[in-house]
Amino acid sequence: MKRVLIVGGGIGGMTAAANLLLAGFEVEVFEQAPELGEVGAGIQLSANPMRVLRHLGLVENLQRLGVQPSAYQFKMFDSGEILQEIPLGDGYVQRHGVPYLSVHRADLLDSLIGAVRALNADTVHLNATATGFTEDAGGVILQFDDGSEARGDVLIGADGIKSRVREKILGPTPVHYTGDQSWRILVPAERLAPEQRPDTVNICVGPGKHGVVYPIRANGLVNMVGCVEYESWDDESWTARRPWAEMKADFAGWHGNIQAIIDHADKDECYRWAMNNRPPVDNWRAGRVTLLGDAAHPTLPYMAQGGAMAIEDGAVIARALQQEDDVGEALELYQRNRLERTARIVNESSANRNMFHLPSEAALREAFAQRDMNAERTAWLFSYDPMNVELR
Repeated sequence: MKRVLIVGGGIGGMTAAANLLLAGFEVEVFEQAPELGEVGAGIQLSANPMRVLRHLGLVENLQRLGVQPSAYQFKMFDSGEILQEIPLGDGYVQRHGVPYLSVHRADLLDSLIGAVRALNADTVHLNATATGFTEDAGGVILQFDDGSEARGDVLIGADGIKSRVREKILGPTPVHYTGDQSWRILVPAERLAPEQRPDTVNICVGPGKHGVVYPIRANGLVNMVGCVEYESWDDESWTARRPWAEMKADFAGWHGNIQAIIDHADKDECYRWAMNNRPPVDNWRAGRVTLLGDAAHPTLPYMAQGGAMAIEDGAVIARALQQEDDVGEALELYQRNRLERTARIVNESSANRNMFHLPSEAALREAFAQRDMNAERTAWLFSYDPMNVELR
């Protein structure tokens, strides 16, 4: 059975590891950090990634940890007027067979880690900083900063937006600043009045900025991400703190529920980072080495599908390695079946940014009146089944 090496112990890497272990592969995951963990932020899990998590036996646990929002609502920034809605309750489950959940990223990663360790407790190696790789007739050799090496049949770079594996395959990746910087805060729901606590995913759109608000834990935790247009850009880091007063000023005049969430945030726990765009590429593999998730197709968060694509990748690459015995053919099969879909996500996410930031309420109303978000996303996004889609 083939030995698969994975660089990166995040959501995509651990999803791939769990699927590969279930399929009978030998797997080693190398994470440069001293412990596995995710930043404090929310993630939305639509039907497409949920089908993978169902395959891994994680749905019930995630339902206990997270929230099943009743709807996905696009709202006007100042009045809260609902411009369009995607139902996410029991009807969504009946249509797609799995729920739509919003969860804490750390809770999702912990669930995936548990699944991996239940299959093989020795899979994950911490404090392992990969620096490069080479190939020979016998396979691929992964090199680390301490001079050690690991040998396998396949290498998967799941090491995120600043991937060293990607740089080795593709060279430096040019980035384009979108003009947006993104705020991130978490607020315990108990700090908010009952009518201020969201039970839906809210996309609040307005001139030059938009905000995303939704609950992420069953015991009450509210996630807010606010994307604001800035001429210059700061660090592309989820852990860069900025003054609370700057966030408060950015959303002056917005709906009272948004104001309440900002007002009740911990003043020293407001984060803001630059949103950079990277155009899709037409290849992300070389020999026995490939990429998944943000390392392959970094995506702006304007469709809430970046994590979902990494989860889909983890399932499809495991299926491709089962379907084709030759490593090169398997990695080509994986890539061939992921390029078009992930490029569409990247491009539509970028387009959504422009739509959400239109300069007037009239323009926003007209744009939403011309689209049926529920029909669009049901037709090709939510309906995709990574566990059963034909690979060819």
